[in-house]
Amino acid sequence: MSLTNQQLARYVRQVSLAGFGGAAQEKLLRAHVLVVGAGGLGSPALLYLAGAGVGHVTVIDDDEVSLSNLHRQVIHSTAAVGTPKVDSARAALDALNPEVEVTAINGRLTRDNAQGLLADVDVVLDGSDNLATRYLTSWACARAGIPHVWASILGFDAQLSVFWAGHGPLFEDVFPTPPAPGTVPSCAAAGVLGPVVGTVGSAMAMEAIKLVTGIGTPLMGRVGYFSALDGTWEYLPVVAHAETARRVTAGVVLARAVRNAELEETTMHDDVKEVDSIPDGALIIDVRDPEEVVEAAIPGSVNFPLADIEDGGTPPGVEQALDRDQPVVLHCAGGKRSAQAVKILQERGLDGPLYSLRGGINAWLEDQL
Repeated sequence: MSLTNQQLARYVRQVSLAGFGGAAQEKLLRAHVLVVGAGGLGSPALLYLAGAGVGHVTVIDDDEVSLSNLHRQVIHSTAAVGTPKVDSARAALDALNPEVEVTAINGRLTRDNAQGLLADVDVVLDGSDNLATRYLTSWACARAGIPHVWASILGFDAQLSVFWAGHGPLFEDVFPTPPAPGTVPSCAAAGVLGPVVGTVGSAMAMEAIKLVTGIGTPLMGRVGYFSALDGTWEYLPVVAHAETARRVTAGVVLARAVRNAELEETTMHDDVKEVDSIPDGALIIDVRDPEEVVEAAIPGSVNFPLADIEDGGTPPGVEQALDRDQPVVLHCAGGKRSAQAVKILQERGLDGPLYSLRGGINAWLEDQL
């Protein structure tokens, strides 16, 4: 294929790069990149892939745009709050570069649909926010022989690497065993700054461009560790193991990751009553850590961290409130820790109108607008 005048006008600044040129641009125009997740990492990655001229971009996500996420999920707008992320992302990409074919899938990557979705894909970017999907993405890419760009954010730090079965290490060479349920904090619990996500999401797009065009050296065999507070990158070597590849393609590690995810869901929410709003007259218990409460708190709430409940403590006033049938609502940032706290209290024999606030203070804050 040859570039049209319109394409030359659009991509002239990268076509003119020494070592890139029209040949690399043509490879991008023929490429198909799948991005798992249209959130913090997916947002900058999608924008830069479309801007660079990747011919076909598929994005898959089952979530909706939330106001509390806009500080880092920059592909979305305030007007898009409450709409599917993939629809919002597709609109943004169409506005940025209408020549790019965008396939938007409002759903989750699953073991049943993964192989079909990857059938004609050149590179996969994993911007997911849960471990089960990360292990699923690794399994699907290893089975298909497709390079897999992965990144993860926690607080002020981030990690980035490229995994490719038969060419270098896999995700499971770095994380051979899925962590126990509840041991990895979410962004809602740990917090995150938008520029940290933007830095690493952009780096993911760059790795994809390198893989498609053949320029440079992909970040295989190393994990890049980014510390935002001092602005440095460090690189840790990773060794590929044949046994790891065998276990990944056989689905052994994936099965454990899925079981852990199911266990976490059951542990956090089975038999736990949830409410979408706080009933009048309810006793409100905030199970976040004290440093989180300083940033924002629901008026009248009492702070009693989850760790204290796990150590055997009972929030003040809860037993008395339940005895007189007064609603008790526990909340955290996003709803996971409060559900766990409710379950612990129930297992101790506390009964009555004891609830977890679905969506936590993040949802409550949005309701106040």
